[in-house]
Amino acid sequence: MMERATKISLAAVIISAAGLAGIVAMDATANNTSGRGTKQAGGDASARLLADGRQIFRFDTFGDEAFWGDTLRLHQALAGAKNGGVGPGVSPRTAMAVGLKVDADALPEDLKQSIMAGKVNLDDPATTVALLRLDAVVGVKGLFDSSGNLKSMGVQCSLCHSTVDDSFAAGIGKRLDGWANRDLNVGQIISLAPNLTPFMALLGVDEATLRKVLASWGPGRFDALLDKDGKAFRPDGGQAGTVIPPAFGLAGVNLHTWTGMGSVPYWNAYVAVTEMHGSGTFIDKRLNDPTRYPVAARAGTSEVRNTPDLVTEKLPALHAYQLSLSAPKPPQGSFDAGAAERGKAVFAGRAQCATCHVPPLYTEPGDNLHAPSEIGIDSFQADRSPTQKYRTAPLAGLWTHQRPGFYHDGRFATLMDVVEHYNTTRQLALTDQEKRDLVEYLKSL
Repeated sequence: MMERATKISLAAVIISAAGLAGIVAMDATANNTSGRGTKQAGGDASARLLADGRQIFRFDTFGDEAFWGDTLRLHQALAGAKNGGVGPGVSPRTAMAVGLKVDADALPEDLKQSIMAGKVNLDDPATTVALLRLDAVVGVKGLFDSSGNLKSMGVQCSLCHSTVDDSFAAGIGKRLDGWANRDLNVGQIISLAPNLTPFMALLGVDEATLRKVLASWGPGRFDALLDKDGKAFRPDGGQAGTVIPPAFGLAGVNLHTWTGMGSVPYWNAYVAVTEMHGSGTFIDKRLNDPTRYPVAARAGTSEVRNTPDLVTEKLPALHAYQLSLSAPKPPQGSFDAGAAERGKAVFAGRAQCATCHVPPLYTEPGDNLHAPSEIGIDSFQADRSPTQKYRTAPLAGLWTHQRPGFYHDGRFATLMDVVEHYNTTRQLALTDQEKRDLVEYLKSL
């Protein structure tokens, strides 16, 4: 009886969602009417740009379902054999265990009540399919045929750069755009795909080797240069991925990513075309280097021109929306306010942090790149970038992304570890109290 009630409830909410989509579409049409005053039109244009950017950030696949669904057939692994796919399928509980999040605002009220009452089977892949039909899985788009069967799937910017506030349950809540999803196990998700041949052919490796690489990243990490230089592991045998960075607090910040390969719109195009495998245009002739980037040179990644181009025209709105995302303030009581006030003076004075992390940007206004020797670490990740340097990362909102660690690869487990690193390499001779106060200040940003 419970199983039957669950199925009826899910079917009902899908119908409700379809009706809601129609209302939203009608509202969008109404908002596009003309005849407004010049001042209002200007304001409306800015608001529309941000609204378009949010829609793109949250829901646009740029046509990448042709890769993730049609080619890799990842949707079949999600659905499972009982739902027209292959294998056991992926239940909501398993999906959330690998870091996928559920948008509570996309769930109709009756489904929320059913979940709270324990009437929805969160161990059934059919429930995952139903959530995809509702557009409720953050960063994942399910495509369905006329019979309601899952026929393909794509991914969106929000997969890596959004999470939820857990306000409904763990892994289910309101979207937090721009927050790095440090729970997301990208490698494990990719490894579910029934067809990994495209990755194996690109990298020139067998399946066992590819799976070893994908398993090495762990939660919160991804290697966006593996498909350019083929460097799957560090010289010491460690994993070569970098932690997923936040996409908030970037207004006024020069260069993006840990090694400053380019600006925010550069990285948007880079990821949309070469990582998400969307249909678009991306050009960076620096990658046409068979010595430094043998995989990219062989694959022609330095100049990609797809038809149709579903990326380029969306870059302005996407950029505008990302720049509108302010770094979130830390929760009340999450740091010692008195210690943080003392730490502020240490930050600007004896610790010399403000020399590079210039408030209120907390990075350099202008050129914000540094040689590895300047920050006292190895050059492995820097050498993979055309810049061969590391960017001074902005610090605002630092409290939101403490896992799996700090710096580009998460090498420092705690903020105190970071402080100790600079205290040693720069011979600052900070007292224990100054170090503790500095940590509290960093937590307050």
